[in-house]
Amino acid sequence: MSILKGTLSFLGVFHIVCGELSQYSFPDNFQFGVSSSAYQIEGAWNEGGKGVSIWDHSLHSNPDYVLNKSNGDIACDSYHKWKEDIAMLKNLGVQFYRFSISWTRIIPLGYSGSKVNEEGVKYYNDLIDALLAEGIQPFVTIYHWDLPQTLENKGGWLNESIVEDFVYYAKTLFELYGDRVKRWITINEYLQICEYGYSSATLAPFLNLAGVGVYQCSHHALLAHGRVYRLYQNQFKASQKGEVGSVIQAFWCEPKTSSMDDQLAAEHYMQFNFGIYAHPIVYGNYPPIMMERIEALSDKQGFNKSRLPRFTEQQIEMIKGSFDFLGVNHYTTILCSFNDNLPQPSLDSDCGVEISQNSTWKGDSLWWLRHVPWGFRKLLVWIKKTYDNPKVIILEGGWSTDENDLNDVDRVQYYREYLSEMLKAIYEDGCSVIGYAAWSFLDAFEWNSGYTKKFGLIYVDFGSANRTRIPRKSFNEFRNIIRSNRIPNSSVHLEIYLPVFYIILCYLLKLI
Repeated sequence: MSILKGTLSFLGVFHIVCGELSQYSFPDNFQFGVSSSAYQIEGAWNEGGKGVSIWDHSLHSNPDYVLNKSNGDIACDSYHKWKEDIAMLKNLGVQFYRFSISWTRIIPLGYSGSKVNEEGVKYYNDLIDALLAEGIQPFVTIYHWDLPQTLENKGGWLNESIVEDFVYYAKTLFELYGDRVKRWITINEYLQICEYGYSSATLAPFLNLAGVGVYQCSHHALLAHGRVYRLYQNQFKASQKGEVGSVIQAFWCEPKTSSMDDQLAAEHYMQFNFGIYAHPIVYGNYPPIMMERIEALSDKQGFNKSRLPRFTEQQIEMIKGSFDFLGVNHYTTILCSFNDNLPQPSLDSDCGVEISQNSTWKGDSLWWLRHVPWGFRKLLVWIKKTYDNPKVIILEGGWSTDENDLNDVDRVQYYREYLSEMLKAIYEDGCSVIGYAAWSFLDAFEWNSGYTKKFGLIYVDFGSANRTRIPRKSFNEFRNIIRSNRIPNSSVHLEIYLPVFYIILCYLLKLI
């Protein structure tokens, strides 16, 4: 009898490991997509009338900013291979394709009122029309980090005049493509643009204005977003019937210990890294804890006013509620602990938090990326509670490797388990998540990592002049999820565990 009980217990474990992920179907009208960005895949940096972006300028001026002195001059060559890309998107079965438009391909000089480049207009017209012909919705990011260098020459996102330039650019896109594009993202990942670009010299334009640049840049980017959202609502919404949102990158921050200090630190991290953008977009102003801490620390450090700019009452009303959906990029979870002893002005010292990773969590080749599916669910529940359950679309999520392996079982496991936690958040916690896009469609230029980190569902041979594309195992898995509208049982879990389970089961049955 004890052996029989052991056999039944084994079968229960087998069911948990192999069957738990598929208990829910995706909701009606839930949409799947994949994401990319112009600089990371297009190439053709100086073709078709395109102007010079901050990435073109920075990496041509100082190649050492990026591993192996790589750049996006050719990248995946999607500027020339877009028809092949669309055929692969059709095969994948996605409902939408999220891509960005290169500002300098449409308006080479960037300035408000400057000339529109007809060759660039045609490229995106052809891309959009071909997507629609295959039943794939174009989901367009207006700005994904590739600022015209002409605008950076006058301060870029640190100069408030960029708001007018951005409004002109966005209006041009609405006029050109709004009859066919029904979902727009104004800005992708404010924090990465502003902290890494203007405060810690990690991304273009590689400026080190710690504790100041991040806030000036964020302030102007939020004003630009708000202006563009109101522009669309007032001039285009009635005729084009589209939606406008923006994208905020979000790690989940788990307290390192159960202490009250670390719990408070985790909440501070979420407010300083996510709330800095979500709070104004939803409620009109920065999180109160941010305004209080930065003002107090600025005074202590000898500044004559807070390093965090203030919105006027008119600006608060403009920005408040400036979203039709909240775009969220989520990859991983980190640990947060209290540390109020960072002396120099910076986002981290203002926050009073030290971040780390749990060495027992499964990791990849990037120090920050760990496989922590339950953190995804916690993040979605936190967003629901903090921002009154907004309509959320996950617009990036993925797993990187160093290898070119087509049998990417770790990436398959990542998507299965993260999507499973998302389904729990939808059905058990009531979170309003309506779509998910994998990052990324193709292996691509991954910023300061160059081509050393692979996120693609599709392998790209960057050593080949043809940039040969080959679907990975994760491509087939993602396609199966889309087709079945659930997480299928046949999976990497079965491949890994079935042989072992079979041997154990045969042994137990032999003993009965």
